[in-house]
Amino acid sequence: MKDIFIIVPTLNPNVEIFSKFLKELQKEFKNILVYDDGCRDEYDAFFKDLEKDNITVLHHYINLGKGRAMKDAFNYLLEEYPNLKGVVTADSDGQHSVKDIKKVAEEVLKNPDSLIMGCRNFNKENVPARNRFGNKTTRGVMKAFIGVSVTDTQTGLRGLPKEVMMKFMTTSGDRFEYETNQLIDTISKNVPIKEVEIETIYVNGNTESHFNPLKDSFAIYKLFFKYILSSVSSFVIDILLYALFIKILPWQSVNVFNLSLSIILATLFSRILSSIYNFTINAKMVFKNKNKSSLIKYFILVVIQMIVSALSVDLIAHAFSIADSKTVPIKLLVDAIIFIINFIIQREFIFVGEKKK
Repeated sequence: MKDIFIIVPTLNPNVEIFSKFLKELQKEFKNILVYDDGCRDEYDAFFKDLEKDNITVLHHYINLGKGRAMKDAFNYLLEEYPNLKGVVTADSDGQHSVKDIKKVAEEVLKNPDSLIMGCRNFNKENVPARNRFGNKTTRGVMKAFIGVSVTDTQTGLRGLPKEVMMKFMTTSGDRFEYETNQLIDTISKNVPIKEVEIETIYVNGNTESHFNPLKDSFAIYKLFFKYILSSVSSFVIDILLYALFIKILPWQSVNVFNLSLSIILATLFSRILSSIYNFTINAKMVFKNKNKSSLIKYFILVVIQMIVSALSVDLIAHAFSIADSKTVPIKLLVDAIIFIINFIIQREFIFVGEKKK
C-alpha cells in the first residue's frame, strides 16, 4: 500500500502507548504522517526521533484542533504526493488496531468514491458509559435531522480516497466537529459511506482521549440548531403573515368553487413570502447547496403545500362552522404536520448534491 498514507493527529499523547502503536503500524505501512497539534515542549525530542525513524511529522505551533490538523495534512499530502491514492486517519490513544487500519486501507483502494468508516460495536461491555451514550445520541440525531445513518458517528478511524479528501478540504470545522461535518457533507457532496466493522478498544478506560463529552458534544450539536432555526423561523413567519392577511383581506364572505377566498389568498401571500425567506436560508446556510434545479423543485413543493394547506384549513373550518378570521389555530395545526413532512422532502429530494456525470 505504497500510495496510502496513515495520518495520526495527536495532542500531548501517552508516549509509551503511542510509540508502541507506531512501531506496530510501521510493520504494515511505510507512509505514516504524525501531526503534532501544539504538543508541549517536552515532546520535541520524541517527534525528532519519529522523523529519524522515517515518519513524517508536521507541527502546529499552538493547538488548533484535530479538524485543522487533518485538513492541513490532506493539503500537504495532495501537494507533495501526486500519486497518492488516499489516506486513513487514526487516533493516537491506542483505540485502533493495525489490523483494522489495514482493513480500512484496503477498502479505500476498492472504493475510490466513498468515505470508509471503521465502526465499533457500542453494545459491548467494555465501552465506557459516556462513549456509549454520546454515540447513540449523536447517531439518532444524525439520522433524524441529516438523513445519514451510520453505526459509529464518532470514530476516528476513517479512510478517505484522494477524490474524497479533496471534497472534504472545504468542509467546515477545526476541532472534533469537523468529523461530524464530514458526515453531513456526504449528502451535498454525493459521497457514499461504507462501514467496516472494527474492534472496540479502550485503553485505560479511554482516559487518553481529549474528547470532552460536554464541551465537544455542544460543538457537535450546535450544528443541528441551524436546521431547527431555519424551519421554525419560516414556520413562524408564515403563521404571523397568515394571521395578518386573514384579518385585513376584505373577501371573508366570498366563496370561489365553495372555497373561502380569504383563506386561499391569505395562504398564498403568506406562503410566497415565507418560502422566499426559507429557500434563501436553506440554500445558503443550512443545506449549503448550489444545485440550480433545487429552486424549481422547491417552488413546486411550495405550490403543493399551499394547495394542501389551504384546502385542509378550509375543509376543517367548514366542517366545524369556524369563521375565516378564527382559522389561525387550524392553520397552526395543519402546517405543523406539513412542516415535518416538508423537512424530510427538502432533505431527501430538494437540497441534494449535483448528480454524478
